[in-house]
Amino acid sequence: MDAAAAMAEKDRSSLLKLLVLHYEELTRYFSRRLGSPGSASEVVHDTYLRLEALGQLPDIANPRAYLYRVASNIALDRQRADSRRRKWQVSEEPTVEYASPAPLADAALEHKQRLRLLTQAVQELPPRCREVFLMHKLDGLSHGEIAAHLGISRSMVEKHIMRALAHCRDRLGRDRLGP
Repeated sequence: MDAAAAMAEKDRSSLLKLLVLHYEELTRYFSRRLGSPGSASEVVHDTYLRLEALGQLPDIANPRAYLYRVASNIALDRQRADSRRRKWQVSEEPTVEYASPAPLADAALEHKQRLRLLTQAVQELPPRCREVFLMHKLDGLSHGEIAAHLGISRSMVEKHIMRALAHCRDRLGRDRLGP
């Protein structure tokens, strides 16, 4: 072994000893940077292997900074490779299909038909009965409010609403339209 090779081997050995000495510090640093202690440990191990495989070491002014630079390059290479892999990786999870919130065509058609029938049934009501019914169902007025507004008794308001509900129920062919 010539003098240059012996000096390079001594430098490599010193650099590897320095890496072992700063192993915990490097691992903590890359754990924070990568967000994973396992990935950090792999980066530090890969750094050791890369240093061990170097043929000729460059002139190193700051060996500790050189360790961090080599490890940072390895970490960056890993992140790029992971990013490319994720980009092209097909998910192995089954595709989840969600039902559309829109009603099915036949259900929508049935609703339109029922609405048309209900509109016809309301139009068939006597004018005062229709007015009371719409004030209650559409405007949300109470029986007392309707009575005061129209100048009729609460009892009459209740009769109009009952008559309108019965008529609509019969026209729609249902047991009841609702309260």
